[in-house]
Parts: sequence; structure tokens; C-alpha cells
Amino acid sequence: MALTDAQCRNTKPTNKVQKLSDGGGLHLQITPAGSRLWRCSYRWDHKQRTASFGSYPAVGLARARLLRAELKDKLAAGIDPAAKEGANQNALPRKTFEDAAREWFRSQEARWVSGYAARIWTRLKDDAFPSIGHMDVAEVAPTDVLDLLRKIEDRGAIEMAKRVRQSISAVFRFSIANGWCVNDPSAPLASALKARPRVQHRKALSENELPAFLRALDTYCGERSTALGLKLIAHTFVRTSEARFAKWSEFDGDLWRIPAERMKVKSHEHLVPLSPQVRAILAELKDLAGDSDWILPGQRGDKPISEVTLIYGVYRAGFYKRATVHGLRGTASTILNESGLFRSDAIERQLAHVPADEVRSAYNAALYLAERREMMNWYSDRLDDLGRTGTHGDLSDLLF
Repeated sequence: MALTDAQCRNTKPTNKVQKLSDGGGLHLQITPAGSRLWRCSYRWDHKQRTASFGSYPAVGLARARLLRAELKDKLAAGIDPAAKEGANQNALPRKTFEDAAREWFRSQEARWVSGYAARIWTRLKDDAFPSIGHMDVAEVAPTDVLDLLRKIEDRGAIEMAKRVRQSISAVFRFSIANGWCVNDPSAPLASALKARPRVQHRKALSENELPAFLRALDTYCGERSTALGLKLIAHTFVRTSEARFAKWSEFDGDLWRIPAERMKVKSHEHLVPLSPQVRAILAELKDLAGDSDWILPGQRGDKPISEVTLIYGVYRAGFYKRATVHGLRGTASTILNESGLFRSDAIERQLAHVPADEVRSAYNAALYLAERREMMNWYSDRLDDLGRTGTHGDLSDLLF
């Protein structure tokens, strides 16, 4: 059904981009900010394209229809509507967003690890190309980008929308440098995106709460291996999955070498120095595991314990809604940082928090290893002290 001037004038903006169709590819695009922009979709050279006819009411309905008719006449005559009359050597060369994105990706791919590169390309292919891939980079408007970002937000992927915008922006900056366009239409949109919901951090025990927790593990009435698994994580502050899927083949003397494929960032192995207390925990676990390859085998021994076993162990120890397994990492981070005895870089490396530039380039798993050995021994001694006495004492007295 054809549009009326009243519709063009009176349709109210919503929180999404609206498209009021007049037929023949012509539509009025109404943005959440209230802009009313004429767009006309057409095909040229077997590709979908979009022409811009200006904004309403500066360009009225009758004028927009005339421009649509002129566009159709050019198509019928075999003329590219995107070709500017009087084009000269200074005109911008035509480049679709998808073509520009492919060239940008190829120029950057060598800097990235394969997993990161794959994620970047998937974002563009799945979320950007269907909406603006066919469009000339010189003609993409902020509303075109905002429209596709809103679709991502509508499926609840708030953080993904931000990452897609960043990738799109990188393509436009690359295009500007190559002379294919003169501005980045995604640049003004950062503040228009929805804010990420406040993170609900997993509960971490304070140092004052640790004595009761450690004593509860010593008197645990469930499976001994569950209590030992929790002790192992408390002392090494590895992630739950890194402990659950650990195999005896990963332990080499006083080092635990966690393979890259089991790490959160799957590009490098992680080294965990083993304190005497941890080696004692492992020795007891070995007796319980028997011939199983897993350090924490399930009941049959051919598979590791389930992902809920350890958290149920926390609950059974009396800490339901008071602690989580993952929270033991936060507890360790707080105690180690507040001790003032170790560099924050060494603490972060032991937590396997890896800077983005190292993920994408070289990574040294053994960085700060001597300091980390000292730190892990100190932390195990600290836990022993808390478990025995429940008092803090002088932190510096426990370093040696």
C-alpha cells in the first residue's frame, strides 16, 4: 500500500528503526532519534543496493517518488544509479562493505590467533553482511549500522553488539585509509547502544571466612575426593573445569602443565607450581583414583566427576549461598594482592588472566615462574595457618 503524507509526518519514533514502504523499493526510514530518511532498494550487477534520497520533509513524498522513477529509468537504460553525473578522477571508487571487510580481514589476519580471527569473521558474516554487506561503504549511514546493531541487542546479545560495532568501525577506518569512503558511520553509535547489565560477581570468601571453610573440608562427611578437589582448587585457584578434567599425565614433578585446549583462552598452556601441600593432596587423590587417568574420577572411573559435584560439596560443607568454587579464585587474588609481597603481574599470570595483546601474539607460559613458585608456597602456608588457627598473624612472617 502506498504511503500518505500524513503517515510520513505523523508516525512516531520507537526504540527500533521503522521502515514505511511506498512500493517499488522506496521506503521512509524512521530512526529512534526521530530522523526520517528516504531509502530506495534496487539491484545492480546482481547485487542488492540502497540509494539515499535525503530526509523528510526536506524531500517530500512526491519528490521521493520522482527520484525513484528516475532511478528505475537509469536501471532500464543500463546505467548504474550509483554512478555520479560528471564523475571525475577525484570521485570515490565504489566498494561494497563486504568487499572492504574481506580486504581488511586479510590485512589483519596474520596478527591474530586462528580462534580470534574466526570469531571476528563470524561476527561480520552473520551480523553485518546480511544488512550492509551489499552497500557501498561510501553510502552506509549511521542508521543502517544502528539498525543491525539493534537486531543483535534484541536477541539479548548486548556485549556482542558492542563487539560487532568495533569490527565494523575497523572496516570503515580501513576504507577511509584506502580512499573508499570519507567517514565512519559507526563512530557516533557507541553511546547509543544498550549498557551491559551489571555483573553479578560469584561469591568469594573473605580471609576471615576461610578458617571455617577449611576446617569444614577437614571434617567433610561426603566423598573424600570431593573435599580434596576443593582443597586443590583453594590452593591452586585454577578454574573448576581445569581441575575437573585434569589427568595424571599433566603433572611433572612440582609443575602442573594444563594443556592449551583446556584453558579459557585456548591459545597456550598454563603452568601451576605445586606447593608441598598440593603435592600431598595429589598423593592422596592418587590413592583414591586407582588406575583412572583422571585425578578426580567419577564413580565408574572412566569419566571425571560431574560439573555439579564440587559446588554441591561447597553446599554440603555448610556454605550454601555463602561461597562458590569459582569464588576461591577471587579469594586468592584478594589475599595475594593485599599481602603486598608479590607483583600484580605475577598474580594475574597465575590466575591465567592474559593481556589481549599476548593472546594475539607471543605468549610466555613461564613468565614470572620463580616468583610464582614462591607465591604458591606462601599461599599454601597461609591457608594452613588459617585452617589451624583462624588468626591472621603477621603476613610477612609467613613468607619464609
